[in-house]
Amino acid sequence: MTPRPIQLALIDMNLFPFFPKLTAKEVSCKTQATGSNLAIGKNEWTDALSIERRNFPQFFITAAAPCPYLAGRLERKVFTHLVGQDARSLNTQLSRGGFRRSQNIAYRPACDGCHACVSVRVPVNEFELTKSFRRILARNADLTARAVRAKANGEHYGIFRDYIDARHGDGGMAEMSVLDFASMIDETFVDSHLVEYRFRPLEGEQGELAGTVLVDMLDDGLSLIYSFYDPAFDKRSLGTFIILDNIVRAQKMGMKYLYLGYWVNGSPKMEYKARFLPQERLTPDGWAVFRR
Repeated sequence: MTPRPIQLALIDMNLFPFFPKLTAKEVSCKTQATGSNLAIGKNEWTDALSIERRNFPQFFITAAAPCPYLAGRLERKVFTHLVGQDARSLNTQLSRGGFRRSQNIAYRPACDGCHACVSVRVPVNEFELTKSFRRILARNADLTARAVRAKANGEHYGIFRDYIDARHGDGGMAEMSVLDFASMIDETFVDSHLVEYRFRPLEGEQGELAGTVLVDMLDDGLSLIYSFYDPAFDKRSLGTFIILDNIVRAQKMGMKYLYLGYWVNGSPKMEYKARFLPQERLTPDGWAVFRR
């Protein structure tokens, strides 16, 4: 996929309330053409990190492009690179400020005149199971979950390809090759893993793969990066089941939150995230709790 052009810009520091002592003058913005999905190789930038970069990340902004969630609108993203030894802590800090990760990039919407994309996270110890959620858990009781290394293989890609073709054939990921997919899973400096969901196997055999999710470990929770599943099992509501399972996993790990990414009011693709309550949504005044 061809990378979008990157424009030099002065980043509005109101986007970064978690760096309150820094001013816009302290942000260094430089242009750098990168590979697909704005990704760079691990070694390419590590050796070139300056003292300035180690003290404060450099932010970039993309050119305007059609919004994938709301028709007739344009999107722009502000982003930085997650590289080096501070990648995990920076990933946590940026996640608290509404950023998401894609490979070795942390990004956040920075659209002119639009604030529809709202970061949401579930305080897992306060989460309320509804009757509908209980039915979904019972429907998938024959699945086992196992955390494995974040390393893509042909089985993962086969499920991913079927999922994209069935659910998001007109989206930006429709053209992803097996190499693009491997980069999405493998290329990262942060603490990340896959959780595989398989049917209970017969003795001595590995159960059939039903779905997978890529998960980041943050200091205060788990962050769901991307999930995909076999569309043949649509009636199981596997997307919802994966979220419910990771709420339980975060609870067992003593974590506070499960980060779900962006809820976009008015977007059918993102409506489902509003169902997981109570949840916290990032507002201009910080994280605010929303209940039933």
